[in-house]
Amino acid sequence: MAVDPEGAELARFVAEDPGRPLVMLNLLRFAPGGRELYGEYTRRTAAFLARHGGELLYAGDGETPLVAEPGQAWDAVLLVRYPDRQAFSRMVADPEYREITGLRTRALSEAVLQPTTPWGTKRRP
Repeated sequence: MAVDPEGAELARFVAEDPGRPLVMLNLLRFAPGGRELYGEYTRRTAAFLARHGGELLYAGDGETPLVAEPGQAWDAVLLVRYPDRQAFSRMVADPEYREITGLRTRALSEAVLQPTTPWGTKRRP
């Protein structure tokens, strides 16, 4: 399963940039021993978020789902705000950041990165 943004998906994400802030929903499923690795990754990522204008809004453990199909439970949920998609792209391309992405890759068995924008905001054509 893919857990890291790269290649064509990242290029499409940037190309669709409406030029406004977004909140990235992170749904995470940890590999065995992954929670500790992800903790180290988040500690080391804080400086990169600040450098590129990002902000961790929320991080929490998943609980038993109230409404979900089997297999839809997640170990953790994060909400991260970025000024725009370009800022996210610059962060993941930062050579120093790339040095720590292995922690995230090893920590996760599955992930969803879902960009979100507030309701009621008009998309540019």
